[in-house]
Amino acid sequence: MTSIDDVPPENMPGQHRDDQDSTGNEARDDENRTSETPADETPTDENWDGDQFDLDARLALTRVPGMSTDLSDITEVEYRTLRLERVVLASVWTEGSAEDAQNAMEELKLLAETAGSQVLDGLIQRRPTPDPATYIGSGKVEELKEVVVATGADTVICDGELDGAQLRNLEDRVGVKVIDRTILILDIFAQHASSVEGKTQVELAQLQYMKQRLRGWGHSLSRQAGGRAAAGAGIGGRGPGETKIETDRRRINTRISRLRRKLRAMHSTRQEKRADRTRNAIPSVAIVGYTNAGKSSLLNRLTRAGVLVEDALFATLDPTTRRATAEDGRVYTLTDTVGFVRHLPLHLVEAFASTLEETAQADLLVHVVDAAAPDPAGQVAAVHQVLSGIGAGELPELLVLNKADLLSSDDEMALRATFPGALLVSAHSGEGIEELVSRIEEGLPVPEELVDAVLPYQRGDLVDRIHRLGTIVSVEHTGEGTHVVAHLHPGLAAEVRAAAVAAR
Repeated sequence: MTSIDDVPPENMPGQHRDDQDSTGNEARDDENRTSETPADETPTDENWDGDQFDLDARLALTRVPGMSTDLSDITEVEYRTLRLERVVLASVWTEGSAEDAQNAMEELKLLAETAGSQVLDGLIQRRPTPDPATYIGSGKVEELKEVVVATGADTVICDGELDGAQLRNLEDRVGVKVIDRTILILDIFAQHASSVEGKTQVELAQLQYMKQRLRGWGHSLSRQAGGRAAAGAGIGGRGPGETKIETDRRRINTRISRLRRKLRAMHSTRQEKRADRTRNAIPSVAIVGYTNAGKSSLLNRLTRAGVLVEDALFATLDPTTRRATAEDGRVYTLTDTVGFVRHLPLHLVEAFASTLEETAQADLLVHVVDAAAPDPAGQVAAVHQVLSGIGAGELPELLVLNKADLLSSDDEMALRATFPGALLVSAHSGEGIEELVSRIEEGLPVPEELVDAVLPYQRGDLVDRIHRLGTIVSVEHTGEGTHVVAHLHPGLAAEVRAAAVAAR
């Protein structure tokens, strides 16, 4: 068995070295730096992320570890106390190398900090499979309890999805609250969801998770009855009745049904918004990738969308679509999607099905990878696994290694060898962006019908649509009209041919 004691002290999640704290957060994400413009300076073209009002609102009340966060205002009748949860991490290492296990623990630490926790310590248990009763095994439970008592922690976070029995057994033996990776991610989603659809999707995923883990004891397991049923009297008070836990499960099922109906209505609205793009066959490009890889920063760099960027996991949940114009005049859309993560909870994938449709229906995927991450290959594999699960595994893909400005020459050579054909870019500095735009435009689908027609000059509207929605081969202005040779989608091709025949 291996614990985190076997890992060098400087790599322990619960410890923070000064030389890492001063630069580590900067190295994690270039997104946060692009939004920092001094107040006394006029914003320049370098500020691609815009004003970031959403980020300002999110950080309006910041929790600072190790400092008093008691807020009191004598001018207002409002007193608020914010307390950071003090957590200990626990993980079971079942496969892979020690480095893989350490990377998984570091990611769990980032998730816990994103949720607003203060990580005190972490333990890794080497087992072929998780223990069915306590997840980490009875011996490790005692060690975990000692760490919890020594550090004064009030929560234990396990790096896995635990069932109700495992959670209950661990809480009984350790004496503090125990949560798993799934509920941790759901909590982050609940904090960051801003739209009505996003909040509804998160609530649905939380209820689906809770339904399988309802706990009861004492009166929660007793049968409900009316009148004097407890004394053996009362018409209608006899019989099996219904326990409180069964009542809770029934209420959750009712709420889940309402949320699903609500999401279906929202799905219809999303389809109506997408109908115009579908009717005109406007190509769609989806920006996908691991969480905190820089997808939102890249969208801001390409389209000046002003999407929220933050050095945090799952900073943005709601998809954002912006229109872009290719060099040849064609119009296409770029969509920033929710980030993926290793072992993404199935409840989230099911709840966010309508949102993930934007990815599954795209014509091209721009797969953004954090080139400065400890394990880029593992991130790529995790994203491919999720894409296959939502039916987007076979779509054309353009692999983009972001944060190239943080790489050394040796790291850059290693990445080029590992990912041949991938593009090295930096959304922060703009390195490689022009080549990325060219590669995106090359990957856009070419309309299937070739049309050769002469349009009268009165039909400038059709010529404009040909430029925006088709691929121009040649344009010549003649005495009879505009001679156009272009690749068009069937609907527009039929209109062009009809206009050409009517002008004869």
